Amino acid sequence: MKYKDINILNTRKDLLKSIYPSFCKFCYGHNLQPEKMSEVLSSLWLPLAIKIASQQQKLKRPFIQGILGGQGTGKTTLCKALCLILQHLGHNAISLSIDDLYKTYSDRLILQQQDPRLIWRGPPGTHDVNLGLTVLDQVLIGQTVVKIPRFDKSACEGAGDRTTPEIITNVDILLFEGWFVGVRPIQDQEFDNPPWPILTLEDKIFARDINQNLHDYLPLWERLDSLIVLYPTDYRLSLQWRQQAEHEMIASGKSGMSDSQIEEFVKYFWRSLHPELFITPLVESSGVDLVIQINSDRSFKCSGLFK
Repeated sequence: MKYKDINILNTRKDLLKSIYPSFCKFCYGHNLQPEKMSEVLSSLWLPLAIKIASQQQKLKRPFIQGILGGQGTGKTTLCKALCLILQHLGHNAISLSIDDLYKTYSDRLILQQQDPRLIWRGPPGTHDVNLGLTVLDQVLIGQTVVKIPRFDKSACEGAGDRTTPEIITNVDILLFEGWFVGVRPIQDQEFDNPPWPILTLEDKIFARDINQNLHDYLPLWERLDSLIVLYPTDYRLSLQWRQQAEHEMIASGKSGMSDSQIEEFVKYFWRSLHPELFITPLVESSGVDLVIQINSDRSFKCSGLFK
């Protein structure tokens, strides 16, 4: 049973009962235990999905929800869960990652020749912003058929490349997630006395250059109707969580990076847009509608309301 009008729901309990079989299937498919995740479903995922659906109905047009979260904060799982619930609410929801907007492998090779500091994909400047604008604008105007770009991180021996886009019809809610979605450039003087030690002059120059690249992304953020931030109590937890995920992947028989390789990779992202310099001020600003604080044990606390 699907619900289109949130106002006709008799009780949240009835909706939970309706969703639960699909929820259990979702959990088993993502190595999650339904019994442990039931509280997350009832206290976060379901209320959030209902709120997003309500916002879309008020606008009477497609709704774009931004979701910002660093590595290991669970933004991908959140988006998949929200899409599942929103389908039960009668909406055609789709998720789009900032990763899906990466430049092609060949374009990134050219980019790396121009700027050897961009040793990996990830920082502002490695994405096709115009592609993102095209997709978001097509969704916003209600275009019937939209090609959602997808990126295969395993392609080109792990360097990653574009893959076949996903054809979606009648999208009315798009969840746009990524590690710096909604992040805005800061003033250059803020790099003079940062809240964390810049180790070298090269690091400072790199951070300033990446900060300038952020200006190109502002048109994307202007398309967001709302912004949610998944905010760890300590940004360094992202490294711990990424290492845990890599250990689990290796234990399952798949290849993965060593702890030192993961640390180098994660710190590359921190050097480009350090969380304490870019994310913390954003969380404390009025530009965020909901902050989901994540503790070291993965428990969470929400603060802020949708406007």
